[in-house]
Amino acid sequence: MSQAFRYVLASHGSSGPFGYGDALADQIVSAISLGSISVGERLPAEIELAGEFNVAVATLRKSLALLRDKGIVETRRGRGGGTFIVRVPFPSDEQISTYLASLSIVAYRDYGDEHTAIATGIARLACQRAHSQAISELRHAAQRLDEASTLAECSAADSRFHTQLGVVSQSPRLLRASMRLQSEILALKWSPAGAAAQKSEVLADNAEIVEAVAAHDIERAERAVEANIRKTVYSLIDVKLTIESNGADPLTVE
Repeated sequence: MSQAFRYVLASHGSSGPFGYGDALADQIVSAISLGSISVGERLPAEIELAGEFNVAVATLRKSLALLRDKGIVETRRGRGGGTFIVRVPFPSDEQISTYLASLSIVAYRDYGDEHTAIATGIARLACQRAHSQAISELRHAAQRLDEASTLAECSAADSRFHTQLGVVSQSPRLLRASMRLQSEILALKWSPAGAAAQKSEVLADNAEIVEAVAAHDIERAERAVEANIRKTVYSLIDVKLTIESNGADPLTVE
């Protein structure tokens, strides 16, 4: 199992806002959505995976059955068989709108403050600790977004870039915090019903972060990551206000 996938398994609250009502299935889905494991890859053997989650194999099989029913994984028998990822899940526009309507403006602002604090800390450490190989791997992670064709793939590739930035910072605690925050925001960022991020803009934003880290320019890197987060949060607040102006009466979550 990859180290990045371990980070997801070890983190708390990383299942994101669009769960299936099964904590274990949600955590596996979160790892897929974050790009920790990709379409076509095989999950670890059931005994190994159950050990990672500290659950019984029977519990794991129940969660995997749910993901099979949702068309997210597929189990193949015989030599070379196993459970494979076949689809990156992505919430519907209706799910996104309902979730955005349920949040308060205070919740949006608080999320932005926390994410900015964590992300600028990562950017600062990345500038201080990045070596040439790490910068090369960060450039490669940024380029993967250019190859993505669906919203789910764009979201996962964007997540892998920020995960790689966390790896470059060499701070496991900040990396785990960043992945938790990414799991909360990525679908909202990329969905047309949310911030409706444009691939070309995100590519440019991530390229600016890469160049700042490569130049070991802390102020430039911090400014770039903060602008990236604020852009998404402000767009989501605009959507929230539009929903309210259209007469929605959601249950507001602080």
